[in-house]
Amino acid sequence: MNGSAVVADALIRSTDRLYTVPGYPITDLAILAGARLVINEKTALEYALGDSIAGRRAAVIVKNVGVNACADPLVQAVNQGLVAGVVLVAGDDPEAKGSQTAQDSRYYGELAEIPVIEPDPSCFHAAVEAAFQASEEFSRVTLLRLTPGVLDAEAKDLPVQRADRRGRLANRAWTMNGRATAAGELYRRMSDWSTDSPLNHWHGGPAGAGPAPGTTRIVTVNPVPAQAAGIHEVHECGRAFIRYHRGVLPPEPRGPPATMEGRGFSRTFCRNCPYHQMLKILKERGMQVICDAGCSILAMNRPYELGMASYGMGASIAVAARSTKVALIGDYALLHSGLNALIDVYTGQLPMLCIVMKNTRAAMTGGQPVPDPLPYLSWATPVVCGAGEIRTLERELVVTDTPRTLVVEGVCPEGCSHETVAY
Repeated sequence: MNGSAVVADALIRSTDRLYTVPGYPITDLAILAGARLVINEKTALEYALGDSIAGRRAAVIVKNVGVNACADPLVQAVNQGLVAGVVLVAGDDPEAKGSQTAQDSRYYGELAEIPVIEPDPSCFHAAVEAAFQASEEFSRVTLLRLTPGVLDAEAKDLPVQRADRRGRLANRAWTMNGRATAAGELYRRMSDWSTDSPLNHWHGGPAGAGPAPGTTRIVTVNPVPAQAAGIHEVHECGRAFIRYHRGVLPPEPRGPPATMEGRGFSRTFCRNCPYHQMLKILKERGMQVICDAGCSILAMNRPYELGMASYGMGASIAVAARSTKVALIGDYALLHSGLNALIDVYTGQLPMLCIVMKNTRAAMTGGQPVPDPLPYLSWATPVVCGAGEIRTLERELVVTDTPRTLVVEGVCPEGCSHETVAY
């Protein structure tokens, strides 16, 4: 069997959901794995994060430039956390045979502070399962890097037993700074994970990663294992990632995560915000939502505490479609990068309620004007109502077995700013 067939079998064994945007060199892999075609890579990763919240492992199969489209939720998931494992399978094309670039996706490991695994043909099954376990252990996405040399190589079919673990979402009591501190502590522990990984084999130099030759095999390439510091000759496919990162020390500890209680307050909506009544209805009904960037993220705090998670701009729709079924998003975030996900949700007829807070301004960043989203939503036949139309809100704030969009119009009060809730 070639590498694509063995990796596909390993993914099927270790996952519950598979998504893809095809392209060289991973198109055949995605077909063999039976991955669901998604409108774009960002939406695919957001679906996978929603699956994770719901306790399902998920993988996303994309080519190298597709990783770029995943960057926002990929990085934000580190601080937000996840529950079941999520693996981003990146098909790199170091010689640019079928791609616009020859970028090396391993550098996202450094940028996002995520585990990166680059298997050789002898350990595909073990590497895929290890990628999911690392995602769950460190509560962030793992990147599995594959190049044409390993996908086309003859590989051994040696399945391993699936062993699910459980990650964690960020503690609601932490500030954003506290979340970053907690995520950084987990990243420090990743250095020991990489150094101790049985996927690596140490037999002196030279060392090889992926399909590159070497008597020593380095499979956990981010963080680079400590043993690599003593090896002078390293063969890699692409840029010199391992050579540049040999001997890099883990980050210094930063102390305990900062909490809202320790800070003394959390932030919430403006006192005269038109959306208070809508939020009260959601809270009374016990409806958990996925929040977006912008004012909707405040629904995670007191007094409402509605939000289960937030993975960045435009992410709430796809994440909610695979988890809580309720997305809370502002008009700017919808137009910024949420519309693609909404199109995919409607195409798949996934049950979800998308609540759009239409105030025609980017209220979180200074009140900049926002175009009216309604001309771009006619295909979704949204229900439109004012923020003060209580009966309509009570009728429409429900999840059904089909996708629905509710646009709630309100006017931000002039001269107001976000309130604080004392602890």
